[in-house]
Amino acid sequence: MGNNQKEKRIFRSFLYSQILVITIFVSLTTLLYVVDDLAGLIMLVSTLIYCLIIVTYYILRKPSAIRDLVLFASNYSQVQKKILKELLVPYGLLDYEGRLLWCNDEFFEIIENERKAQNSISNVFEEIRKEIFPKDINDVKILVERNNKHYQVILRKVSFDNIDLDSGIDKDDIIASNDTKNSLVAIYIYDTTEITKLKQENKEQKMIVGLLYIDNYDEVIGSTDDVRRSLLAALIERKINKYMQNIDAIIKKLEKDKYIFIFKQKYLPELQSNKFNLLEEVRNVNIGNTMAVTISMAIGVHQDSYQKAYDYALAAMDLALGRGGDQAVVKSGERVTYYGGKNFQVEKTTRVKARVKAHALKELIESKDKVVVMGHALQDVDSFGASIGIYCIAKELNKKAYVVINEITNSVRPFMNRFVNSPDYEEDMFINNQQAFDIVDFNTVLVVVDVNKPKLTESEELLSMTNTIVVLDHHRQSGEAITNASLSYIEPYASSTCEMVAEILQYINDGISLKPAEADAMYAGIMIDTNNFLNKTGVRTFEAAAFLKRNGADVTRIRKAFRSDMEEYRLKALAMGQAEIYLDHYAITYLPENDEENPTIVGAQVANELLNIIGVRASFVLSEYNKKIYVSARSIDEVNVQVVMERLGGGGHLSSAGTQFEGIDMDEAISRIKETLKRMKEDGDL
Repeated sequence: MGNNQKEKRIFRSFLYSQILVITIFVSLTTLLYVVDDLAGLIMLVSTLIYCLIIVTYYILRKPSAIRDLVLFASNYSQVQKKILKELLVPYGLLDYEGRLLWCNDEFFEIIENERKAQNSISNVFEEIRKEIFPKDINDVKILVERNNKHYQVILRKVSFDNIDLDSGIDKDDIIASNDTKNSLVAIYIYDTTEITKLKQENKEQKMIVGLLYIDNYDEVIGSTDDVRRSLLAALIERKINKYMQNIDAIIKKLEKDKYIFIFKQKYLPELQSNKFNLLEEVRNVNIGNTMAVTISMAIGVHQDSYQKAYDYALAAMDLALGRGGDQAVVKSGERVTYYGGKNFQVEKTTRVKARVKAHALKELIESKDKVVVMGHALQDVDSFGASIGIYCIAKELNKKAYVVINEITNSVRPFMNRFVNSPDYEEDMFINNQQAFDIVDFNTVLVVVDVNKPKLTESEELLSMTNTIVVLDHHRQSGEAITNASLSYIEPYASSTCEMVAEILQYINDGISLKPAEADAMYAGIMIDTNNFLNKTGVRTFEAAAFLKRNGADVTRIRKAFRSDMEEYRLKALAMGQAEIYLDHYAITYLPENDEENPTIVGAQVANELLNIIGVRASFVLSEYNKKIYVSARSIDEVNVQVVMERLGGGGHLSSAGTQFEGIDMDEAISRIKETLKRMKEDGDL
């Protein structure tokens, strides 16, 4: 039918062209008659002869011309069809239900089973679903895998009305379909197996830079007998070198406790799968040393630049050390992955680092006119006490100082009331965000205490308003840490930020003294974060407490400030009464609806109380506040709750951590915690 239509169009075109020529001849004949009768007669005879010839030719040649055209069209169609069927590019047509309507030979060799594809192309390629079919002129490109081969698939929308069945695909070749859509989907498949293989080989041959630090080399060597020190150092180095030989790495010792190594990227998945078991191997080295050896490893991955990879490794090592060491950190672009870090580190007894940081802080404050201190949002007593300590340092150095605090929690209010309206302190000692915006400039030292994540501070905007930022915190670092700090003192070994500030205070000036209200606030901060000196206390914790006691801290006053009212006590009892023990060792509960001004503080107190139950390794208490659900996580020594909270987008300390949920209800939040605990237990991460 299509061929006949083409032939008619050809002859019709020929006929119209001849009529046009005859019309021109008739016009010329008329014109010549006007000029000369004889000339007009000759032209008329010529026109009639031409017409007779054309008509005769048309009648005589039409049948044979049609036969020739039909033969050509038929041969052309067969050739076109054969070319398309034998085309080296796999090609097919789908309807919008995903059924294969037609395909060429190359396509058939790939799918092997045409019947499955006729039912649905998803039976052959699971990745190709009708939901991803193109809705407009833009092609859809996806990668698929079949029989250990990789393919790139291009899906293109084709209008059904514009398909010419004479172009090589017969009607009989297209499988009947009940679909009434006006479009089909053309599918092209390109074999990318070789390219993918070469890309993978190239990627695996890329060199990766790694750093390895022994966290407590001096402490371990110092605590070991003289006779065994050299043997211990040799055993540690042997463990490290043997581990590096297994991954064909080049390792170079930079210092007695620092190494740099380079290895091929193809070994990285192996290291990640065994979770950098060198950490455990070195920790188990024991020849009579009283302290376990711990190491930190940092890996930097960058495809294009070795210098960038080294910079990533340095940043990863800062994170590893900032989180307390004894772990491996892999940094690839913005993605950071942590391994290890489940063990509780031993406190470092030396205070050299505190002295160095104190002198650096003193120099920074002396070089500026103002000091602004801020902690985390919804400040607790540790954050408030540390802020007061920095305020005292600024006043000791004769600098104007401010403390940023927006919401005053119930736990902070008793201590803050001793500063407000007191003749010993300025009226503008405490300011809010808006007031801070008018104060902070490039001649201001901004000190951030008890937090190292920008989004958790009282005001993230203040961090961009000055280039002199100091961070003091005892929480382990994460990938979201404040990166533009002039001075960063993050000490995960410390029990609290108040302990760190108390140490710094003693190195600012000789004979520095505190007022009783200031000493009480800092002492209370240590008590809160150590749960009355029960959690994570070391020699330096009690030394800091002793310094504060000498400066007038009174335990009786502090205990009275910690007392709660009857409604709060009942709320705690209700929360503890409905606690659930999940997986035999994890207590989970939530605070019922209440009128508490700061239920998150109550939640933290309940979490601490639940640890007194035999068999409970960690506790998780949820409280709702300002349309958010806050989670307080606590442990004693068997579980690193910070690792758990990081899985849920939070963070914190090994024995004290938390996170926040938005847009979900309490049941969903509890379900997420349970799923995380279950998954971590199955993976051996708890």
